[in-house]
Order: sequence, then structure tokens, then C-alpha cells
Amino acid sequence: MYNSKITGLGYYVPDNIVTNEDLSKLMDTNDEWIQERTGIKERRWIKEGSEDTSAVMGAKASRIAIERSGLTKEDIDFIIFATLSPDYYFPGGGVQLQEMLGLRTVGALDVRNQCSGFIYALSVADQFIKTGMYKNILVVGAEFHSGGLDKTTRGRGVSVIFGDGAGAAILSRTEDNTKGILSSHLHSEGKHAEELTVLAPSIRHWVPEIIEANDANDESYFPYMNGTFVFKHAVVRFSEAIMEGLQTNNLQVSDIDMLIPHQANLRISQFIQKKFKLEDHQVYNNIMKYGNTTAASVIIALSEAWEEGKIKDNDLVVLAAFGSGFTWGSVIIRW
Repeated sequence: MYNSKITGLGYYVPDNIVTNEDLSKLMDTNDEWIQERTGIKERRWIKEGSEDTSAVMGAKASRIAIERSGLTKEDIDFIIFATLSPDYYFPGGGVQLQEMLGLRTVGALDVRNQCSGFIYALSVADQFIKTGMYKNILVVGAEFHSGGLDKTTRGRGVSVIFGDGAGAAILSRTEDNTKGILSSHLHSEGKHAEELTVLAPSIRHWVPEIIEANDANDESYFPYMNGTFVFKHAVVRFSEAIMEGLQTNNLQVSDIDMLIPHQANLRISQFIQKKFKLEDHQVYNNIMKYGNTTAASVIIALSEAWEEGKIKDNDLVVLAAFGSGFTWGSVIIRW
């Protein structure tokens, strides 16, 4: 059986920086309140009139990742696109990427696992490569949150958290079984699905009902989050997923060179860091700059950490995420 190794990384975020002070002009909030609860100082939101969408940002990140991998677009065998904010209800963003990048008529798979989307997408790509089906897979996480947020005081508990952006990785076949993805671990607990959700549009609240109601006060279109409930579950599941990955590979917490958690809330990352007694250089956070970019957060953080020289050859890198669904997981990588 083959192993799969990340050979190229790239990310893209919009130029438009939205600070906490900017948000205080739209809703009843302030910098201190936001930073105290989330650790976020600013985020990137796509400007009105921009060409950027989830797919467009994904394509921009992908071009960087492909170039850095040393491959050409003809070498890409398959696409996996993770997002909760596709350009269209259907088709998914994967086929848009295939067209935008001018790829061959390769398959394109979309993953709708929200905050854990990139972890799920990476694990699926890993299995395709390990079985010998594909050699080089483009894995993308991209989100356009800002167009669907309630930017009034009513929505401040959620809207201050999210940002826009995209990241991409090229996963390639290697015969070196000591390097690359060592294991991946996925879980879900659907009974809590409605604790973090967008209820509409859906088949239960679809086009005829939307047109008939025409209700400007219908909050079902905006994200809902039971923040305290999500936080309590996240810190438990993050810990479990990390330990599961380490134990599977007969590793210890002390073996971790870099932990990259999903950037949901800086307080969650700090809790995990303290619990595992990790030093600051062993955990990478960028939520302060970008907010929660959901399926894009892990791959943007991984790309930045690598660019900054914080991930070196033979390092043990642990990726972990928890989010809506409730879905969570981890990927253990020997760089």
C-alpha cells in the first residue's frame, strides 16, 4: 500500500480587512467584547462587487499549491472540495474548480462537513491514494461567509466570528511509508446537529415556502449556534481526536512538533494547549487575523505555518477539527 504526502500548499484571503471596530459601527458590540470571547481582532470579508466567491478563492489557492508542488495541472487526478458556502445550491464547487483551473475531465467530490470539512476531505483523499486509485489529488477548503451573516445586533453572537478565505493542498503518492499521513480519524454525533446550524433553505423550507412567506424577519436563513454547548463539546472531542491519533501510531503528546487546530475560537485552542502542556511554538493559531473560516481554517493555518518555517522535515504535525454536525476528527502527519 502507498502513503500520501502533502507536496504543495497555498491559501488566499480577500484584501478587505474588517476589524472589530468596524463591526461596532454595524451592531452593538466592541473590540473588548469580541476579543474576550473569541480572541478575534479582525477578519477578511469579500467586498461587494468583488469577483471572489468560494470557488474563485479556491481556484486562487489551488494555483499556488499546484505550483509549489512542482506538478502541472495535467498531473491532478481528482478534486475534493470542502465548503458549507458553495457558489450554488448545486452543482458543487468541485466541478467549478475543474473548469476554472482548466483541468482534465477528472472526478470532483464535494464535502459538506462544515468546520471539520478539510479534515474529512483530506482523509478521503488519503484513502484514494493509499489504495492506488489516484496519484495526485487537489484538496480544497473555501468559505464565503460574509454574504450570509446577520450583520445586525441580533446576529452579533455569530457574525463577529466568521471570515472568508480558502486554502489548498496537493496530496501525492509516496512509497515511503514513514512519511506523509500516518492515520486519520473521523467521528460524528448527529443528535446535536441543530445546536450549530442554518435551517433554511432546506427541503422542509424550500422555494415555494420562501416565496410565499417573503418574511424579512425569518432568522432560519442565518447561522444559529448554542455557543456554550458547542464549546463544552469541542474541548472534549478535540482532546479525544488528538489522543486517538497519537495512540494509533504509538506516539506521545511530547512527540507533537506542531498542532494545528480548527480556528473556531482562540479560547478552545488555548484550553487544548494548556491541557496537553504544549508550548506556544507547538500550536499554531491565526484566528486573530482571519476569524473562523470553517472548512478553510485548518488548511489556511497549515499553509501559513509552513510558509513561516514552523513546519520542518520529519516534524510530527497533528491536524484536528470539531464543528457542526457534530462532526470531528484528526489527521496525523509525519512531514
